[in-house]
Amino acid sequence: MENKVLAVVDGREIKESDLKALMGNLGQNAAYFQGAEGRAKLIDELVMHELMYSDAVEKNFDKDEEFLAVMENMKKSMLQQYSLRKMFNSITVSDKELKDYYEKHKSMFKTEEMVAASHILVETEEQANEILEDITDGLKFEEAAEKFSSCPSKQNGGALGQFGRGQMVKEFEDAAFSMQVGEISEPVKTQFGYHIIKLTEHIPARNSEFEEVYQEVKEGFFVEKQEKVYMDKKAELTGKYEVYIME
Repeated sequence: MENKVLAVVDGREIKESDLKALMGNLGQNAAYFQGAEGRAKLIDELVMHELMYSDAVEKNFDKDEEFLAVMENMKKSMLQQYSLRKMFNSITVSDKELKDYYEKHKSMFKTEEMVAASHILVETEEQANEILEDITDGLKFEEAAEKFSSCPSKQNGGALGQFGRGQMVKEFEDAAFSMQVGEISEPVKTQFGYHIIKLTEHIPARNSEFEEVYQEVKEGFFVEKQEKVYMDKKAELTGKYEVYIME
């Protein structure tokens, strides 16, 4: 796309790219400058910037001691950031290093224990016991959920899907994680009422395979390597330049 020239001030061009950069700097406030009128205001602002620059050059402000001190501080800060960025950008990570890091930190990449369960939720223990009798007499759990449960999960036969520890209220969680697959619980009281729980799946905790957590391993190792590079560089430079800590 052509980088259209929008204005010329003192021989210097203001282009479409300059306007886009200004819009980007405005962030959410850019919404106030949509449309032709807003665009014209921003171009006018860019023109004013260039006029102020011309005026400053003409008055030799770039020779002022205060300006030079500010520039020196900015230069110092930018060089510090640039040096850090170059140092970190030089870091390389091989798959062998990642695999070694994974093997040493397997416990960090565990897949937690999970269960899957269905339930029937009713208001009273008496109702729950009556439903349990119906199930014992042959009524399918899923049909009982659709017929009696007050939970929206009734539309799926009471199925709640998979969940880990800390995702359900404690009483429900304690019951579900202590059950065997296929088992149906006695009524479990929670703040929501009485639940009849059927455990449909139990997934034990396990170490994730390297391929499953590759990106997570890479991020963790890169942070560790950054810290090492940083500390090594600090030790190198502390030995090279004099440092005096006064406090």
